[in-house]
Amino acid sequence: MLTEEYSVLGEIPKPKELAELCLDEIFVNVSGLSAGYGKMQILHEFNLSVSEAMSLCLIGPNGAGKSTVLHSIYGFTDITSGSITVGNTEVTKLTPAEKLKTAGIAYILQDNSVFPDMTVEENLLMGGYSKDAVEEAFEETENVLNKYERLKNRRNQPAKVLSGGERRLLEISRALIMKPSVLLVDEPSIGLEPRYIDMVFEILDDLQNSEKKTIILVEQNAKKGLEFADIGYVLVSGELAKAGKGEALLEDPDVGRLFLGG
Repeated sequence: MLTEEYSVLGEIPKPKELAELCLDEIFVNVSGLSAGYGKMQILHEFNLSVSEAMSLCLIGPNGAGKSTVLHSIYGFTDITSGSITVGNTEVTKLTPAEKLKTAGIAYILQDNSVFPDMTVEENLLMGGYSKDAVEEAFEETENVLNKYERLKNRRNQPAKVLSGGERRLLEISRALIMKPSVLLVDEPSIGLEPRYIDMVFEILDDLQNSEKKTIILVEQNAKKGLEFADIGYVLVSGELAKAGKGEALLEDPDVGRLFLGG
C-alpha cells in the first residue's frame, strides 16, 4: 500500500482515467500487473496506457518500481499476474528477443552499454544482431549515420573517444537499427552535462514526432521528464499514485513539493 507520507497524492488512478489521458486508441496497455524478481514483488496491480506516437514519463522516489515497469514490459521480471499488450499482440510472457521481433519493443539501458573498443559503426551494427538479413542491418546503420552527423563523423573511431552525450546518442541510435515501434528509455539524462541532456531530449522528441515512436521513459530529473512527456505517472511503493498530462503534473503542488523541489 502507499505510504502515509505520499497519501496526499490521492487514490490510485483507475484504468478509465488512464485511457482518457491518451490522444488516440491505446497502443501499449499494461493491466493489473504484479511483478518482481524471484520472490520479491515490486509492482502491485499496476496499470499503464499510452497511444502510438505518445510519450509517458515515470517519476517517483528511489525504489518506487519505475525501472521495474520497463523491465516488465521488456521481459526482465517475473510476472505473477496481469497482462501486457502492444497493439493487438499480447506480449506478457514473451522473451525480450521475441518482444523486439514481434511487437517492436526496444530497451535503452540506464548503464553505459556501448562497446568501447568497437567503432561507432560496429556498435550500430550490433543493434541488428537478430535481423534475418545482414544487409538490412547495414542499410539501417547507414540511415542512422546519415541522420546523425555527430556519429557519421566518427563512424570509424572507437566508441571510447565519444563524449557522454555522444555515447548516449549511440545507445539510442543502436536501438533504432531494428526499427522498433516502442522505445523503453531508462534514465536518459543520468551522468550527462546539461548541454547533452538537452540534446538527448531533442533526439527523443524527434523520434516521437518525426518517426512516430511510442516512448516510455524513467527519468531522475522529474522536471525535465515531465516537460518532455505527454503523460506523467507518479509511482510510490510499486503502485501508481498519480497520473496526468505532463504539463499538469508540473503545476501540481503536491508533485512539486515531493519530486520537483518546490
